[in-house]
Amino acid sequence: GRFAALTNVREPGRTQPPDPPSRGALVRDFLGGGQSPAEFLAARDLDAYAGFNLLLGTPDELWSAGNRDPQPPRALEPGVYGLSNAVLDEPWPKLTRARAALGAALAAGPTPDALLALLADRRRPADDELPDTGVGLEAERFLSAAFLVSEPYGTRCSTALIHDAAAGALRFVERSFDPAGQATEARDHAFPLETP
Repeated sequence: GRFAALTNVREPGRTQPPDPPSRGALVRDFLGGGQSPAEFLAARDLDAYAGFNLLLGTPDELWSAGNRDPQPPRALEPGVYGLSNAVLDEPWPKLTRARAALGAALAAGPTPDALLALLADRRRPADDELPDTGVGLEAERFLSAAFLVSEPYGTRCSTALIHDAAAGALRFVERSFDPAGQATEARDHAFPLETP
């Protein structure tokens, strides 16, 4: 199996490349291809895209890359990391809370409910703890929660993936939400994993 996840980088006011390629195509192309993460990343001009962070994984390795990250693409050691709309492990309050909650959930034996609960965190930090990403104080306040509730822009879906090695399966649990933050739909699927 292969894994890919992408986040956009929050960078208001930054001049974007002219006619940039789709960042989503990075996920599609990696999942549909056969290259290792290192080969895939080396074959692309990452600076041609608008700002992004990308995680690429195979059963043997997980890589992190971003075209706004001062570190080059790299294989990640086993551990707990956090990724939002800045570079990997940027210490935004919502990210440090979520990373700590994920570490605790993993130590206790992850359950879908525990993982979805950490994604549903609506707490907002004090103003002096907020990052300054150039969007203004009101937007920083709104964006500071892990779960965002708003009509035009907010959390519409939360997903947890759990690898059950004993069962040889990947469990996919997802909840969808309306603009008021109310759950509207739930999905729970187990996918058998092929052994190499």
